[in-house]
Amino acid sequence: MENNIFRTVRNAIKHWYLFLLIGLIFIITGVYTFTKPLEAYITLSIIFSISFLVSGISEIAFAITNKNEIHNWGWSLVFGILTFIVGIMLIMNPAISITTLPFYVGFLVMFRAINAISYAIDLKSYGVLDWGNLLVLGILGLLFAFILLWNPLFAGLSIVVWTAIAFITIGVYNVYLSLKMKKLKNN
Repeated sequence: MENNIFRTVRNAIKHWYLFLLIGLIFIITGVYTFTKPLEAYITLSIIFSISFLVSGISEIAFAITNKNEIHNWGWSLVFGILTFIVGIMLIMNPAISITTLPFYVGFLVMFRAINAISYAIDLKSYGVLDWGNLLVLGILGLLFAFILLWNPLFAGLSIVVWTAIAFITIGVYNVYLSLKMKKLKNN
């Protein structure tokens, strides 16, 4: 029985690097937002649009390629589709997205944080000892999402700062998750 679980996990995580790519995209976007806050607020919709499109496509690809190995692959597909749709909306309406960006980001981060918490619980069931670290990062992402959704207009640049923190947190989570998946795959 235990060998079947590990074989399933090994097959399911054959594309672990997609989470690494997603994480790096979020970290780079978050760091850029921190370093150029004034320019970032104006160009945030374009940067996020591209990162959402690439992230959404990557997550859709991961879900589809692993649909026979992962029981909950549909959630990854749903999150990938939502991310892709948000990216298209941001590209099509850059002026509107500047005023509504905190809501887009807040809900996307909330969905990703819930997904992160779900993955952490799944890793616990596979016997990964430090699954709690992933759970903490998912909860932090959820807290940042609630802050963005609670008061999206609080002091202009603070939206940029909270958005950057949220994306870095989700990015670190995805990088950490990819390394855990790679370790599981190699065992």
